[in-house]
Amino acid sequence: MFYDQAKIYVKGGDGGAGAVAFRREKYVPEGGPSGGDGGRGGNIVFIGDEGLRTLVDFRYKRHYKGDRGDHGLAKNMSGRGGEDIILRIPVGTVVLDDSTGEPMADIIEHGQRVVVAAGGRGGRGNARFMSNTNKAPTLAENGEPGEERWLRLELKLLADVGLVGFPNVGKSTMISKVSAAKPKIADYHFTTLIPNLGVVEIADGESFVIADIPGLIEGAHAGAGLGHEFLRHTERTRLILHVLDISGSEERDPLEDLRIIEEELRLYSPELALRPVIIVANKMDIPGAEENLKRLREEIKGRNEIFAVSAATGEGLQALMYRIAQVLPDTPVPEIVSLPAEHRVTKAESDPRFEILKEEDLFIVVGKEIERHVKMTLFDREESVYRFQNILKAMGIDDALRDAGIKEGDKVEISGVKFDWV
Repeated sequence: MFYDQAKIYVKGGDGGAGAVAFRREKYVPEGGPSGGDGGRGGNIVFIGDEGLRTLVDFRYKRHYKGDRGDHGLAKNMSGRGGEDIILRIPVGTVVLDDSTGEPMADIIEHGQRVVVAAGGRGGRGNARFMSNTNKAPTLAENGEPGEERWLRLELKLLADVGLVGFPNVGKSTMISKVSAAKPKIADYHFTTLIPNLGVVEIADGESFVIADIPGLIEGAHAGAGLGHEFLRHTERTRLILHVLDISGSEERDPLEDLRIIEEELRLYSPELALRPVIIVANKMDIPGAEENLKRLREEIKGRNEIFAVSAATGEGLQALMYRIAQVLPDTPVPEIVSLPAEHRVTKAESDPRFEILKEEDLFIVVGKEIERHVKMTLFDREESVYRFQNILKAMGIDDALRDAGIKEGDKVEISGVKFDWV
């Protein structure tokens, strides 16, 4: 089964906790702190694989969590880092953040590597907190939580040539004749419900990839039928073959079909409307085709090349394939709009560092920075609690709570942890 969309949850591994330890060697008085750092959590990594053609693997497993880093040890030994989880996805897949719709990466090359959920860094051991004023700290950190998010994966086929046109105009028959692809062929509409890829071999050793895009209908740009599902796969084709039933055997005017499909492509993406097009007048073996072909040539007036063919008999297909092989070298590859993650530009945001919400006598502090500090604080150690209080003061949360009217004995909640205000 062909799957070209998937929604999955990814979470990088949490970092390991730092250790609290002291040197205990014989003849080393006051040996000092020796707690090592925790290991970093494992990343969730996507790697492009040109051997894959579908997102079916993500149909049955939707949750992926990275390995946690090991905790730090005594003698300044750091914990082992978590193993990365490698997920192979088809070349041509766009990775989107499901909550914001922001493109995170575009997998366009075999072996392209993208980290989609970074593991958290390991917590620092007490050896890191030694200072001139504190020679024997009992302070350490929990590991940082790994990144987590829901992702939406959309596969856009990478093909040199895309066949577009109304249902039942002969696209599947054509691709079956010029390549080894074996799509379903029958005399009714929407025989093809999934895109088919075929490799066309030319006599002199050249080849190109051709995609049979399922039939479009009027209103496809707005999602009519399966419009968005089909049109997405035309975005990366370098050349469009617009296939017409020139005989009018479906009781449709081929010139009107041409106008409708051109308009659907333009409304879906203005860039698609500018893509090079060759018009294929199919079903020339049916009576009435010659008259409509003459009308088509008068209408086009040299704006696009027209090839008269019969996919059923094979007439004209060889000349068409050779012409495509001539045109493709001079046809640029469509520009990729969504950049790979390493080239994305992140704009600085001026959002507040935290926000205070109130529910009766409960004050809730929200904000990524302070929530991260809560998760990395070891509250069972007095020094860690003292350090956390200093963080609240340095960030201005203490003053903000007082301004919000907090009183002795009220509850404060940060990232699910509740405190008594004293």
